[in-house]
Amino acid sequence: MSARSRRSVDPPVLLVEDKDSLRAMLRLALEAQGHTVVEARDQPEAAAALQTAQFGMVLTDLRLTVGDGFGVLRAAKDAEPELPVIVMTAFGSIQDAVAAMKEGALDFLAKPVDPDHLLLMVERALAQRRLATENILLKEELAQRRGAPQIVGQDAALKHVTLQLHRAAATDITVLLEGESGTGKELFARALHALSPRADGPFVAINCAAIPENLLETELFGHEKGAFTGAAGRKLGKFELAHRGTLFLDEIGDLPLGLQAKILRALEEKRFDRVGGTMPVQVDVRVVAATNRNLKAAVAAHQYREDLYFRLSVFPITIPPLRDRAADIPMLAKYFIERFCRDVNKMTMGLSPAAAEELSAYPWPGNVRELQNCIERAVILTEGDTIHPRHLHLSFREAPAAASTDADDSPWSKINLSGTLAEASRRVIAEVERRKIEQALKEAAGNRGRAAEILQVGFKSFLGKLKEHGFES
Repeated sequence: MSARSRRSVDPPVLLVEDKDSLRAMLRLALEAQGHTVVEARDQPEAAAALQTAQFGMVLTDLRLTVGDGFGVLRAAKDAEPELPVIVMTAFGSIQDAVAAMKEGALDFLAKPVDPDHLLLMVERALAQRRLATENILLKEELAQRRGAPQIVGQDAALKHVTLQLHRAAATDITVLLEGESGTGKELFARALHALSPRADGPFVAINCAAIPENLLETELFGHEKGAFTGAAGRKLGKFELAHRGTLFLDEIGDLPLGLQAKILRALEEKRFDRVGGTMPVQVDVRVVAATNRNLKAAVAAHQYREDLYFRLSVFPITIPPLRDRAADIPMLAKYFIERFCRDVNKMTMGLSPAAAEELSAYPWPGNVRELQNCIERAVILTEGDTIHPRHLHLSFREAPAAASTDADDSPWSKINLSGTLAEASRRVIAEVERRKIEQALKEAAGNRGRAAEILQVGFKSFLGKLKEHGFES
């Protein structure tokens, strides 16, 4: 592939420069070499562009009329940690450029800009970006050959999670997977293991909420012969079974307080005592934990050890619920249809337009797990080659509320109370947050800083909430 054809498939370059004449000159130089360019005049415009599009690299001046290049750099790294950023600065401000490189900039370009030097640096940045992308794809291909689960979806939030997964997999850092029930936390944990240097070692999973408290310690750490009545021999626990591999602690938020100190020691020292044992056992284990609980709230309520929470959340990854990536539903449905048709030896089926519309309109309180179960049932029930709405059994979502003379006037009649208590509570809280943010923005006439003050939240947290609830950012 020629250099020009490679450039034609590269994502665009984000050019941030407040001087119109210089910005135009740089754009023309880049476009003459086949690059696509998106322009921004200041930090807010650049931050907005980074939230709405994918870029191959960022070229930004350090001195801007509104904001600065450091803010652009941080926004770029927040959007995508591997995104290359080149900063431009006057010759007398080289020290600022060096500071930017310490914050993650790839390189700097001194003004006045030499076009040939600029194009060389841009090509190098894009080549680095292509190499990083190819490396990710090769790792995923190798992981799938080793039996790693496939992560299906094209949503930007899901791609960000996948990128975080790749970054974490290369290390032995403890990862905390957060997300609602049914979002596929174990699938992500298995993918992380398959992408890691420990892929040839064991992957051992244990659900901390599914085992009675009096048995959980033995399951995790094992026991010695005679440790208690019925202990006829030594038993190895999950920590030992995962030696030189990955231990997945699912539902870690439900871990009893009494065991939390022992888990903390095992995480920090990679050492523990078997039940009834007198000698510590040393293991080499990478721990991945998962929870659908708000552990920060549990710590505040003194239901969870703060030191354990900080030890677990060294590298937190939040998996988005299915309703927040509705565009992935048709792709997931097709994937599950093909999979279950193979399992039951049926010809591949299709979705009728009405069935596809019903799948996309449904809120999926049970997330991907619920969609998977729905499609499996539909494949079994369908006699022909097309799945229709009647095969999906989703009509219950429109079930009327209990008869009441003022049911239509009650605000509760408009609230989706399906699913578990935690799931229903999350939906209500999310709607309250969204409405409160909308109210604050109106009161502040669209000024985000003022709106954050009204709500008494930090500006960075407020920007995160804007993104979370679908407001423009």
